[in-house]
Formats: sequence, structure tokens, C-alpha cells
Amino acid sequence: MDLEKLKRHFPWITLVVLTLLVGLMDPNFLRPHNLIQLAGDISTLFIMALGITFVIYIGGIDLSAQSVANMTTVLATISLPLFGVWAGVFCIVIGLGFGAVSGFVTTRLKVPSFIATLAVGGLALSVGQYASGQRALYMDATLRDQAFGWMIGTTAGIPHELIIAIILLLLAYFVQNRTTTGRALKAIGAGELAAVASGLKVDQYKIMAFAFSGMFAAIAGLLFSVKLAGGSPTLAEGFLLPAIVAVLVGGTPLTGGVGGVLNTAIGAMIVAVVRTSMLYLEIPATSQQIFFGVVLIAAIALTIDRSKMRIVK
Repeated sequence: MDLEKLKRHFPWITLVVLTLLVGLMDPNFLRPHNLIQLAGDISTLFIMALGITFVIYIGGIDLSAQSVANMTTVLATISLPLFGVWAGVFCIVIGLGFGAVSGFVTTRLKVPSFIATLAVGGLALSVGQYASGQRALYMDATLRDQAFGWMIGTTAGIPHELIIAIILLLLAYFVQNRTTTGRALKAIGAGELAAVASGLKVDQYKIMAFAFSGMFAAIAGLLFSVKLAGGSPTLAEGFLLPAIVAVLVGGTPLTGGVGGVLNTAIGAMIVAVVRTSMLYLEIPATSQQIFFGVVLIAAIALTIDRSKMRIVK
């Protein structure tokens, strides 16, 4: 088996090796209960990464996801007394709208996705700061339990947030592999010029990919605010880098066209295991961000398709 064919198996091989290494440090880590809890703890980050996957799948990048999630925690907290359970729908629609704006700026105004999503993320941050008065907000526990109590807790030992993440993964997988939209996104990632030549409405599908990312970021923010019973314009700080790392180490390169949401599930578990190993090694939180930065560079260097990027600027 040559190296190129072996690359497809790197993510799950990495996951297995890392899991066994952490298991050697602490045999209790390999207990099913602990592994389920680990998956539950990473669910919010995974949901954000799931949305980012659609954008990277087409060869773009979304740097607004963390800010949209932060904004959502604030909007969910504020709107809960007004709309009840419909506050969730409100937040998801707002997130989808912010993602669509990123897609519009990228496709119609021809602004690179890096800059477009950075700007939209700044807008989302400002909305969160203004709506919250730049302070932490708290949910009424009774209202939260009435509207979103089903999102937290456990059933048969399985965290509800993990169940939500699995359902969203299945929906994303269906969109990616069983719909015209998913096939169009793959074609755009594999070769945008060829997709245009074939008659695909490329701009429309790219806007949809960014809208998906905004929507999933909002769902992640909603789940996070329900778990912590409040909101803040900085509540999800530190999520963006690990989320992008999860997508890339899972096997979806920045050049797009290959990989997908199942790969991101593996990548998210790699991130979770790495985080756990750093806790065992007593690595401080500041150093963890440095580590994820190094992993991000390595993941891009190993997965990028250089035939699509002969010149790097």
C-alpha cells in the first residue's frame, strides 16, 4: 500500500494509537463509561466543527463560527423569556443568516472567505457585546428546564448532548452523500472551474455551505448556553482552533473535495483524546492552544493537495 492510499487511514489509525497511549497512562480511561463521557464533553465543539466541514469541503474557511456561537449564547439567554422554546429556532435562523452573509460576501463581492468570515465574525461579536452589555447573563433555571431541559441530562448513561451530536452527524452525512447539494459541494471542492463549466450554480451552493456552518455554530452556541445556563460574548472562546483542527486532522484538507463529516467525527475524537492526554501530563491551558496551533500547521502540511495550490501567497 503506497503512502497516498495510506493517508486515507491516518485519522482512525491516529485515534486508535492515541487512545491506547492514554489508556496506558490510565487504564480507567478505556472504560466504556469514560469514553462515552469523553464523547459527550466534545459534542459542542464537534457540532461547530461539523458546520465548518461544509465550508472546508468546498475549499473555503470559516473563521466566524466561534463568534456566531458566542453571540448565540447571548441571544438565547435574552430571548428565552420572550419566546420560550422558539428561542432555539430564533437563534438557529440568526446563525444561518450570518453564515449566508459570509457566503454572499465571498461569492458576490469576491472577498476571500478568510477575510469575509473574519469580518462577519467581528459583526457577530459586536452584536453579542451590545446585546449583553459586555457582561455575563444568566438563564432562569425554570424556563430553561421547561424549554430545553431535553437537551441536557442522560438517558441510559448516554448524555443527551451526544445524542444530539449523533443526530446532527447523520443529517449532515445524508446531505453530503445522498442529496444533490452534497454532490454539488463535492464537485466544487474537487474543482470549482470544472463545476462552473458543468453548469452548476456554484455561488448558490457556496452560500448554502456557509449558511450550514452558521447554522451549526448557532446550534453549538445554543447547546453551550443551555448547559451553562447563561450566555456571554466570550463563552465559547478557544473553540475555533480545536474545531478547525478536528476537521483537518480528520482528513478534510483545506483544498476541499475529499473527506467530509464522518472524518470530522474522527477528528473531534482525536482532539478530545489529545486534550485528555494533556490533562494527564498537566499541560496548562495556554500551552494547549500552542499545541493545537502546531497540530493545525502539521495537519495542513500533510493533507493539502499541492496540485491545486502550486503557488502559496
